[in-house]
Amino acid sequence: MHKQLLNKINTRIAKIGVVGQGYVGLPLSVELAKQGFEVMGFEVDEFKVSMINKGKSYIGDVDTNDMKELVSNKKFSATLDFKNFAKMDIIIICVPTPLRKSKDPDVSYIVEAVANIKKTLRKGQLIILESTTYPGTTDELVTPMLEETGLNAGEDFFLAFSPERIDPSNKKFGIKNTPKVVGGLCEKCTDLAAAVYGSFTKAHKVSSTQTAEMVKLLENTFRAVNIALVNEVALMCNKLNISVWEIIEAAATKPFGFMPFYPGPGIGGHCIPLDPHYLSWKLKTLNFCSRFIELAGEMNSKMPEYVVSTISDALNKKTKALRNSKVLVLGVAYKKNVADIRESPAIDIINILIEKGVKLSYYDPYIPVIKSCGCGRVLSSIKSLSRLNKYDAVVVITDHANIDYERVLKEAKVIVDTRNVFRNVKSNKIVRI
Repeated sequence: MHKQLLNKINTRIAKIGVVGQGYVGLPLSVELAKQGFEVMGFEVDEFKVSMINKGKSYIGDVDTNDMKELVSNKKFSATLDFKNFAKMDIIIICVPTPLRKSKDPDVSYIVEAVANIKKTLRKGQLIILESTTYPGTTDELVTPMLEETGLNAGEDFFLAFSPERIDPSNKKFGIKNTPKVVGGLCEKCTDLAAAVYGSFTKAHKVSSTQTAEMVKLLENTFRAVNIALVNEVALMCNKLNISVWEIIEAAATKPFGFMPFYPGPGIGGHCIPLDPHYLSWKLKTLNFCSRFIELAGEMNSKMPEYVVSTISDALNKKTKALRNSKVLVLGVAYKKNVADIRESPAIDIINILIEKGVKLSYYDPYIPVIKSCGCGRVLSSIKSLSRLNKYDAVVVITDHANIDYERVLKEAKVIVDTRNVFRNVKSNKIVRI
């Protein structure tokens, strides 16, 4: 069965199902279809299924023209019917793995996907988990569920883990030039998964699924810890009345031993705020305290409050109280040039400002409405950057490239710049974190 499936992969006649058609699943599906595979996207969202089958992209990094061609050539389709798993040779799981309020992993989406796969699991299929999770998930959770069918993993069917490495809006590194780490339950499992990803990029094999799961957590914990460090340095520099941005720029001239990270209003997205907690939770079950992770989470979670404090101080210098002030937040997405608000620090900042009595507005060309704001209100973006002088302060939270910063500089009374957008501007109206 191993050789038969490997031949199907190498000759591109293998049928591949991708569970979840979001920021990870859709680009993966499109790339696999481009390589000649027949790909079916599995979703619970009727809107996404409808858009895919019309050949329309709803994600900025995926080209609609590519979608149209692939759908027209019957290389890519989507379905709500999970019975179609039976037709697939390979099934790749790309579902969300959020955190509960208690910071414990929520693997319910993985469990649901595996439960559906189990209903039609057959000999010779390859199952790959891409969803970020704690080390041991594939071995301890997925394998037992699938083996309840009476089939044996590594013999009757194949199982592997390969962490997603999607970075939305990254123009330099995309799915084709970012290597994929692959770890299987056995050598055959690893070889098959590596062959799938090797169809479009370099596959790096590791010794086990646990190793592959840990790789993803290390990558994002590394970023979370270093961002926390530089955020703390930013607070130090504020006390010392020196520029953290100038310091980082100077340190980055060293060609070895230093990698620049930058402070900001907090961390957001589907990885960095969440992944370290998956590792921390797993280690707690082994009676191990991950101090760096805990400290990094604490430091990064303080930044929204620090931003609000900075806004208040900037207004005080203009003899204006924070309460009843008109404040415009520029950018609410978790990173620049994306329409993704998951875990965005802007939401925390907005909620704190509203709680403190601020008359708040926001502008984000990518996020027209915030439906799930913790303040209990539905907020809508202002339509354009007009009459900026009516606001007491303008706060740059997300530095989208398509915002008219020259106009902001010209018209705003006070600017709180959390992203160093105005790095080359000297003005008393600009306050940097």
